[in-house]
Amino acid sequence: MVVLLYARVSEFRSSASASLYSSAAAGQRPRHMISMAPKPPLLAILLLCLSALFIFSLYTFSIPPPLPPPPLFTTSSHFLSPPTANFSLTIKVLAYDRLSSLSRCLRSLSAAHYGGDAVNLHIFVDHFKQPNISDLGPGSVDEKLESSRLILDFVDGFSWNFGEKLVHYRNLNVGLQAQWLEAWWPSSDDDFVFVVEDDLEVSPLYYKFLKGLIINYYYNKSNFSPWIYGASLQRPRFVPGKHGNKMKLDGKTRLFLYQLVGTWGQLLFPKPWKEFRMWYDMHKAKGIKPYLGGMVTTGWYKKMGEKIWTPWFIKFIHSRGYFNIYTNFLHERALSVSHRDAGVNYGRTVGPDSYLLDESCLDFNLLDMQPLVNLKWYDFCFKEVVPGRVVNKLEQVHRIVSSMQKEKPMLLVSISKTTHEAVTRNLLCHLEGLDVRNYILVGSTSDLLLDLARRGHPTVDAGQLFEDIKLFSGLSIRTPDGELQLLVKEIAAMGYIVSKFLESGFDSWVVNGNMLAVTPSNPRLDFADPAHDFYISKASGFFFARSTPSTVKMWDGDFLLQVARTAGFLTHSQESQPLKDHPNNFFIVVSMVLLEKRDAKLKNVDDSDSILQLQSVKNTSKQSIGEMKKMIFWSSETSLQFIHESLEELGLWIVDGDASCRDVVCHKSIDS
Repeated sequence: MVVLLYARVSEFRSSASASLYSSAAAGQRPRHMISMAPKPPLLAILLLCLSALFIFSLYTFSIPPPLPPPPLFTTSSHFLSPPTANFSLTIKVLAYDRLSSLSRCLRSLSAAHYGGDAVNLHIFVDHFKQPNISDLGPGSVDEKLESSRLILDFVDGFSWNFGEKLVHYRNLNVGLQAQWLEAWWPSSDDDFVFVVEDDLEVSPLYYKFLKGLIINYYYNKSNFSPWIYGASLQRPRFVPGKHGNKMKLDGKTRLFLYQLVGTWGQLLFPKPWKEFRMWYDMHKAKGIKPYLGGMVTTGWYKKMGEKIWTPWFIKFIHSRGYFNIYTNFLHERALSVSHRDAGVNYGRTVGPDSYLLDESCLDFNLLDMQPLVNLKWYDFCFKEVVPGRVVNKLEQVHRIVSSMQKEKPMLLVSISKTTHEAVTRNLLCHLEGLDVRNYILVGSTSDLLLDLARRGHPTVDAGQLFEDIKLFSGLSIRTPDGELQLLVKEIAAMGYIVSKFLESGFDSWVVNGNMLAVTPSNPRLDFADPAHDFYISKASGFFFARSTPSTVKMWDGDFLLQVARTAGFLTHSQESQPLKDHPNNFFIVVSMVLLEKRDAKLKNVDDSDSILQLQSVKNTSKQSIGEMKKMIFWSSETSLQFIHESLEELGLWIVDGDASCRDVVCHKSIDS
């Protein structure tokens, strides 16, 4: 089934350019100078120079200072520019009742190379669980008290020569979740923590690497991304998405980005952590559970509950689309190794998961870190994500089309007229669930467009792309206002993208997001009929074009110019307001142009019984609609509440309160 997407960007930004005005006054020589007796040439030249200098100075100081340039586009991100490089790092050690494990951990931290930097050490010792005296034999409580005393004696006597040492001994057992969440609240944007559980052992090189990573990917403006929340030093081995891809990395990949948090040696950046803590507090207070379908970690939470914290953080990361930096060193090596001692996560001791990377086996430059733009990004299914694909150049259209799956139709989705962002994200969740990969989102520069692009969705800035298409360079677009001019550019740019689809052999769908297919199979629309090459529904916002030699020939440069001119003409006619407000303006224009072509094999499907309006299927069961393989749509004026409630009844509302997909759906990568 092809799920059809249309979304609206409600904000149009405008900027004013400043003009620089300057003036200079010029006058005649005073008459008394004419009657003066001749002076030596040198004196005349001197007077002339002084006069010129005086006039120039008046001219110069009369120029107003240049106005600052208009502000660049900004998003609603929590922060977009890196702070200055002056940071502090604190080690947070989370301990419980494993003295030998804690001793090994602290000694490895003390043996690391800190290069004279001040690094603080904070040790959090959780209290043993309050025993039920009647269920314990004689001396059991005394044994627990003695175990705690030995641990506290050890940490009190442990020498830390690199900064402040702080020991926090809890008076009640709080568990691993509280140990993590309450260990840190950043004091500034330059306050970092490295969190280790007590069964970890770190390499002497770990701090040197972390410092280089912070400088390169947090303070280096060219490598900075606000969507990165930290870095894990453990060896990556786990894919939490059910039926996810095998973790395949080549030997040249030493660093990559992965959404999963790593609890075996995790560096945390300050602002994303603050954001998580506030998100956690809100969800916990409202009784919202961190359920995320399709994830192994959700099963952990249902079994262990609030003993663990990672399902909460994973749910947060999924909703925000954030990523974590990971290392990939050959021969199963890592800068942080878990010995997987018996405890909350393991019923019995399993042993180390990796080999510790130290100076004796270091065969590469540890601080040789690639630019962020060269690193690969992976989601919870370990599927590669390509963030930041905002197409605004003609050459980029060819590149993105050539990267699509062959022998499958292309879906072009406009996001310029849907008022509800949650509806857009709901449609994208359907695309993900159905493994629809051949799609491109089209709109104008907006927060939504940029956010979708940085999450890996291929997007097109139609206005900017229009300016780069030579075919339209001589086209003069005169419209009553700037919004209508942008509308014409979007319609023309969408038509051009369809031409590239057809030329590349792709059947093409163009849709708006106010439409959904009810069942996970193709709706019953007869596109196999060779009598028609084009199908269109102006009412619902739907267009299909078959890629054939005749359609490619018809959809040529003259056709595209006619589309642009027709859109421009409609903005000056009495139809301009309906064209501006109608969510299906592209379909109206294309329909008019195709009807003028005598040889166009066009079929109007507005009256098809396979397309129903959402209002007409309210309180109708999903099964009865699904048996008919119906497609449903709604107008752009429909309220979000009505859309939400209606689609929820049909089982088609699949986003949560954070407007993120309720489920992670993994599909095998094409090359796997």
